[in-house]
Amino acid sequence: MRSAQCRPIAIDGERRGIFRGAYEKSFAFTFMLTLTLFAPNLAHADETGISMWVPGFFGSLSATPQTPGFAFANIFYAPSVGAGGSVVFARQVTRGDITANFNGNLNARLDGRADLYLAIPSYTFSTPVLGAQAVIAMAIPYGGSFAGVNATLNGVVGPREFTVSRGTSDNVLGFGDFLPMFSLRWNAGVNNYMAYVTTNIPIGVYNPNNLVNLGIGHAATDAGGGYTYFNPQTGNELSGTLGFTYNYKNPQTQYQNGVDMHFDWGASHFLTKQWQIGAVGYAYQELSCDSGAGDRVGCFESRVFGAGGQVGYIIPMRKLQGYLNVKAYKEFDGENRPYGWNAWLTFAISQAAPAPLPAAQ
Repeated sequence: MRSAQCRPIAIDGERRGIFRGAYEKSFAFTFMLTLTLFAPNLAHADETGISMWVPGFFGSLSATPQTPGFAFANIFYAPSVGAGGSVVFARQVTRGDITANFNGNLNARLDGRADLYLAIPSYTFSTPVLGAQAVIAMAIPYGGSFAGVNATLNGVVGPREFTVSRGTSDNVLGFGDFLPMFSLRWNAGVNNYMAYVTTNIPIGVYNPNNLVNLGIGHAATDAGGGYTYFNPQTGNELSGTLGFTYNYKNPQTQYQNGVDMHFDWGASHFLTKQWQIGAVGYAYQELSCDSGAGDRVGCFESRVFGAGGQVGYIIPMRKLQGYLNVKAYKEFDGENRPYGWNAWLTFAISQAAPAPLPAAQ
């Protein structure tokens, strides 16, 4: 397999088409567009509906090479989600509001939203590693989240029936968990391959008694690989990335999430050298049961699917390259996790791709 790292990203000769400029520039932003590695605690699953992996991380051009040098991405992420009784019950168990078994029915609704910013500095090496291009990055999230619960509990204690209604809300502002990532990328014509590994450093705002957090309270490791087909002559692109998350035990709650599987995909077409449109989607499934001394809700395997669209625009600059992307997902078929919709706005800047050498006369 031929590595693209030791040569300019520019396409020359017979492969040069009207999308050459878009092809060169899009490489520089692929890693930035897909590395939104943070998890607002209100929005995703496993322990009380929380996971390290946020579906939608990876999308179009996820496996294509980058321009060597430093790059920086700014990502604004806005989810709005809701959940029913099972997630609300799990949240109350973790908070310590429910500590014993009882017979009852819980009619509840959780609603949450967030406004989050993610800074992602990265560096792409020019020296090949295992015949591939190596990229390192660090995701640093900051923002605020809000969640509210309205619930009615009907139950029986001894000979007496009871009904309790309660409404509560919580909000938080601060940093989330930091997430470093390392990836390797190979290029062979229109075929591109990528392998990655990342880990969750649990230093973000977290309190098991809060209704909402910005950190997840435990370490986790995620790894996987992806493939991108990209034809610069036609402007057509198709990408898919599969990954798995191993979660370590939460030391504050003694709860351990099961192993998660996630698949993100994107398909796009360059209308011109600068404009890109397409579709995006994901599938998320917990493969094994939650466990640990703090697990009072059983297996609690979670699942969700999402689909949506995207628009991208390459911004002409001098020595640097800019890229603006907007994508949005509508989630469906969720189980044991809050779900709804989410939107991503990304502005990335990197080194400009080298100009192609003139053809020999």
